[in-house]
Amino acid sequence: MESNAPRIAVVYATEKGSTRDIAEFIAAELNEQGAEVELSDAEHAPELSRFDTVVLGSAIHDMDLLPAAVTFVRTHRAALRNKNVWLFSVGLGPALGGRIGSRIGRIVPKKIATLRDSITPRDYQAFSGHYECVGVSLKARVLYRLMGGGRYGDLRDWAAIRSWSATIAQSLGLPAAQSNIVVP
Repeated sequence: MESNAPRIAVVYATEKGSTRDIAEFIAAELNEQGAEVELSDAEHAPELSRFDTVVLGSAIHDMDLLPAAVTFVRTHRAALRNKNVWLFSVGLGPALGGRIGSRIGRIVPKKIATLRDSITPRDYQAFSGHYECVGVSLKARVLYRLMGGGRYGDLRDWAAIRSWSATIAQSLGLPAAQSNIVVP
């Protein structure tokens, strides 16, 4: 007997693991609500014809998605245009505060906006990631502070991520979450 549950591919590109953690969390949330979910990194993504929905996430470096995510979108652009696509990025922008930082944090970098618009996702959401000051230049640390960066460490807003996952689930007609998933 074939299941009527929505089939979702959660695909991610990560550099240090923060984006993977978010993708795993989203996949677990959607699975918990009854969807059939397959999680994979962008370089080993499954054949998209098997899925109704694609959730794609990438870390941001140099105001662009990671090369693996860009390549994934370019390679699968036609298929993605015909799918229910949800796109997220992980970077510092959402963690910035103050008058200048909060404005800058809401700007979608041009390369990301162009790629996003080429596949017209249902939604695009930017999340904060994990940012350590170790190995970051003094200039970058000062700039981060000047733009309203308040602290270092895990800056991910798990409640916002859970809420976005619930929005995806609701759009697919999945039952409300009875989530036992522990936020990392």
